[in-house]
Amino acid sequence: MDLRHLRYFICLAEELHFGRAAQRLHMSQPPLSQQIRALEEELGARLFDRTSRRVSLTRAGELFLVEARKVLAQFEHAGNVARLAGDGRAGRLGVAFTASAPFVPQVANALYAFRRSCPGVELELHELGRDDQVARIDRDDLDIGIIRGIDPPRLPAGMTSRCLLQEEMVLALRKDHPLAQGGIDPSIADLEGVPFLLYATTSSADFNDHFFGLCEQAGFQPTISLEVASFASLLGLVAAGLGVTILAASLSRIQVDDVVLRPLSSQVSSRLWMIHKHRLSPSADRFRRTILLSGGEEP
Repeated sequence: MDLRHLRYFICLAEELHFGRAAQRLHMSQPPLSQQIRALEEELGARLFDRTSRRVSLTRAGELFLVEARKVLAQFEHAGNVARLAGDGRAGRLGVAFTASAPFVPQVANALYAFRRSCPGVELELHELGRDDQVARIDRDDLDIGIIRGIDPPRLPAGMTSRCLLQEEMVLALRKDHPLAQGGIDPSIADLEGVPFLLYATTSSADFNDHFFGLCEQAGFQPTISLEVASFASLLGLVAAGLGVTILAASLSRIQVDDVVLRPLSSQVSSRLWMIHKHRLSPSADRFRRTILLSGGEEP
């Protein structure tokens, strides 16, 4: 028995007329009759009562029709799932990102567009530091990571990175802080002796090293008053007057009472990188193209 026999049987069961069923199946009547007889012989059950005037289903035929429709529907569903998975619209996708990434319009827009265009994909999102992202992508626990850093990240063999955007960093400080006053933008040198709050995760390690290097070039070592592991704590402590910090400009969308953001006179920037293996699943490749298009790039 094959699916062709089921289709022939279902069509005849719906038409209850060999001539009309054959016409609907784009075949002649004798081959249809032969296929139905062969199906009945294989099953060892008569599916139709035939007279010169009418064709009707037997009780066995009625029960078989219910199951045959289920089998055919399941086969069609399986084929549809395979087609969707083949072009990335079904399956599973694991994406990780640094804490600041969702505030970047390119990332937020890509997630929104992907969810709308690929509702059949099981999207798993994780907020992770850089080292965790690299390790989990390397062992195939995740598909794509989004991290921050000044330079291209050092990755294991078989992985690649692409810069999504470069953005300026801004100084975050309490509104009554001396550096919050005046019309001249503060410089790195102005941070000498100023208590500094550090976002201390592996996702920000490259930027922190870069910032320390800028301070060294300006002739001083930064005064680190506290290291925190979340942006909420970082901004809350800035509002409490416990120090200043530097944030990506995209985070200026977060409004915190008593905290002001000021540009720096000396250029300090950060880059957002997308990392993944060279060989991507269809769903991961579709997301990769979506995020690049969200940033106006060619995929």
